[in-house]
Amino acid sequence: MIMTAAFIPPQTPALVIDKAALLQNLKTMQSDCDAKAVRLRAHGKMHKCSTLGLLQVELGAVGLCCQTVGEAEAYARAGIKDLLVSSPVPTWGPARLAALAKETGASISCVADSAAQIDRLNEAASSVGVTLGCLVDVNIGMHRVGCSVEDAPALAHLIAESASLNFGGIQAYFGHLQHLPEEREAKNQASAATVAELVATLKAQGLAPPVVTGGGTGTFTTDLAQGIFTELQCGSYALMDREYEECGGPAGDWPFRQALLIAASVVSKQHKSHVTIDLGLKATSLDVHPKVAAGAPDRMIWRSLGDEHGALFDPTVPITTIEATDADPAIAWPVDHPAEGDIVWLQPGHIDPTVNLYDGYWVIEEGQGAKFWPIDARRVTPL
Repeated sequence: MIMTAAFIPPQTPALVIDKAALLQNLKTMQSDCDAKAVRLRAHGKMHKCSTLGLLQVELGAVGLCCQTVGEAEAYARAGIKDLLVSSPVPTWGPARLAALAKETGASISCVADSAAQIDRLNEAASSVGVTLGCLVDVNIGMHRVGCSVEDAPALAHLIAESASLNFGGIQAYFGHLQHLPEEREAKNQASAATVAELVATLKAQGLAPPVVTGGGTGTFTTDLAQGIFTELQCGSYALMDREYEECGGPAGDWPFRQALLIAASVVSKQHKSHVTIDLGLKATSLDVHPKVAAGAPDRMIWRSLGDEHGALFDPTVPITTIEATDADPAIAWPVDHPAEGDIVWLQPGHIDPTVNLYDGYWVIEEGQGAKFWPIDARRVTPL
């Protein structure tokens, strides 16, 4: 990556994007979707950056998915005109989204998994004189949100009968399959068959879904091959992370490059077993730990040392206690540990919650220097 050799961030920890890798990732996914005549609705919940979202649309995405009302507000006000809020919104959300559609003229769609949600969306849209799109959110095994397959037709009819809603189709997200190291393709095919049966049922009832949306980075090749989805919601492909790297691509090697790293500074080097960096609990997700990418031996392992600090431990240094190791003359000081003041580059463990901890990205393009892209969609705008 050019960033590790050519850029020192003005402060750390910092998120740094290799723009060449980013562009390659965006173009690869867009090309694959175009080849199958499937629309790409890139998921904005991962990067939470309207500058990046506008770039995805410029390169061919039909629009963005949002997971929150705040994301929708940021993206619509930045000029992205086609948005889908891909999770049922809280009870205060419909009024905000209807007002946003009126304010910006953006096409805003929502998903719903209950009749009460549909009624709230319809009432909010009617109250300000706009029409919102609405899709039935169907649970295909993730059990986070979504109605049962059996209940989906009744909800589809309710949307179609609502004066201020357009029936947009169905959403079926196989989130529980995205990181499976084994049987991902077989389970994806089984889930897609369930969705195909639902589509057939809706067609028979005169409600052929205009859109069948779902899919993700971990299953995109199978999603495209199934011929069920008319639209994919992939997100992580743009930047990638350790979790996706380690579960492996859906068809062998990933066609996407690691485009994002975290830059951290070594702030203390007092022990043989580890160095201390300024990457702690407030700067990285904990469900999947970051991994050394450059600037330190790749055998070193990140561990939390509190809110603002982390350690890069060396597993080759024998430890009974840190004090005993430091005092033991038979244990040498490792010669390849980074020095105080050095920059260490780490691969994010889980990209979405890590990004949510930062104000922006430093975006590096060879010959163009660094530009700062704000992460402007991570909070709901205060009333």
